[in-house]
Amino acid sequence: MSVRPADTPTSHTGGVQRLLASYRNIPVDASVRLAKPTSNLFRARRKRQAPGLDTSGLVRVLAVDPQNRTADVEGMCTYEDVIAATLPYGLTPLVVPQLKTITVGGAVSGLGIESASFRNGLPHESVLEMDVLTGSGDLLTVSRDQHEDLFHAFPNSYGTLGYATRLRIELEDVKPFVALRHIRFNSLSELVATMDRIIDTGGFEGVPVDYLDGVVFSPRESYLCVGIATDSPGAVSDYTGQRIYYRSIRHPHGIKDDRLTIHDYLWRWDTDWFWCSRAFGAQRPLVRRWWPRRYRRSSVYSKLIAYDRRFAIADRIEKRNHRPPRERVVQDVEVPLEHCREFLDWFFANVPIEPVWLCPLRLRGDEEWPLYPIRSNHTYVNIGFWSSVPAGAIEGATNRLIESKVSELDGHKSLYSDAYYTPGEFDELYGGATYRMLKKTYDPDSRLLDLYAKAVRRQ
Repeated sequence: MSVRPADTPTSHTGGVQRLLASYRNIPVDASVRLAKPTSNLFRARRKRQAPGLDTSGLVRVLAVDPQNRTADVEGMCTYEDVIAATLPYGLTPLVVPQLKTITVGGAVSGLGIESASFRNGLPHESVLEMDVLTGSGDLLTVSRDQHEDLFHAFPNSYGTLGYATRLRIELEDVKPFVALRHIRFNSLSELVATMDRIIDTGGFEGVPVDYLDGVVFSPRESYLCVGIATDSPGAVSDYTGQRIYYRSIRHPHGIKDDRLTIHDYLWRWDTDWFWCSRAFGAQRPLVRRWWPRRYRRSSVYSKLIAYDRRFAIADRIEKRNHRPPRERVVQDVEVPLEHCREFLDWFFANVPIEPVWLCPLRLRGDEEWPLYPIRSNHTYVNIGFWSSVPAGAIEGATNRLIESKVSELDGHKSLYSDAYYTPGEFDELYGGATYRMLKKTYDPDSRLLDLYAKAVRRQ
């Protein structure tokens, strides 16, 4: 096993001790939550009234084991740091979420996805074991053999059953380059049918496919982005400068080929936060030329969003220009593949947002993950859309419509953003009975927030 010199067991022990000390210092009548300056959540939250858990000592990669293809990482370690540690060995996690500052603990407790998910499932499926601080203050090692009920309910619990301090995750071999084929479709039916064939056969035009996602600009212009891992050297594109990745996908017809290093492929969406950097002018050539490269990343844009939310800048601009306020529609939903076309048709007819991201997924195995109960041996498509629309008379009107349509199509949505479900709807979708049983076992005094209170009531 290879261990980075700065990341010794002693330093990890010290980080855990600081975490436990901060837990003990939180008043017994105050909710326990993380003390962290940044977040990839998009729910509006009330101001924190009590000090939070000190996770500042739990941000490292502890060890990489290239022989067994595993890594031990601390819960607040970002995927950017994980990739920096594993890629020199020609290894990466089985699923690397799109944004650099997503943490491993966050992707497991709050779900994550990427273009390897059609073959590797979701990040929590490749976790071998975790150390979890529960609401009762116990530090437990959980796995498929130890406290397996907590292990399987941890995904989608969003820190309401506990916080991961250490995770051992599987890694996979990767090649130094990814050859990309951007396939254009003028029909959503053809796009979905081609996606289905690729997933079913594992290949495209007789060549194995390693990565698969897509972008829909309109019902008449959509693309599948097929990634093929390769050792063959050759010229590569760079989308960290003036060129913009999502714009490179577009072309009039047929297939457009491209090529990236594996490092740049993994972070291809981060530079412009998919396409959301356009809201800050970062895609305008003159602005982009003067925008420092190191600040072209999702973490900077999310800070700008937080600043806007704090001071209501966008709402003030809309009001000054005699326009109605805006409703934020920032969501990722999963619908079964057979309903993907129906949802997209409905979405483009009812929601004025474009483009949207597509990412197919299949669970790796037959395990049940009760707080996000999607079927095994079945293909789903994650559909992501991140923008705003004119606000209606009812708070969250468009988000409510989307929730209703997703449920009608036997789908789910991620809980990182605004949600409006009733308690009964939420229980049915997110394993309410199982959750309450585990809450009594691992957080009997309700020191941690309730999942519904956190996800819907925004506490």
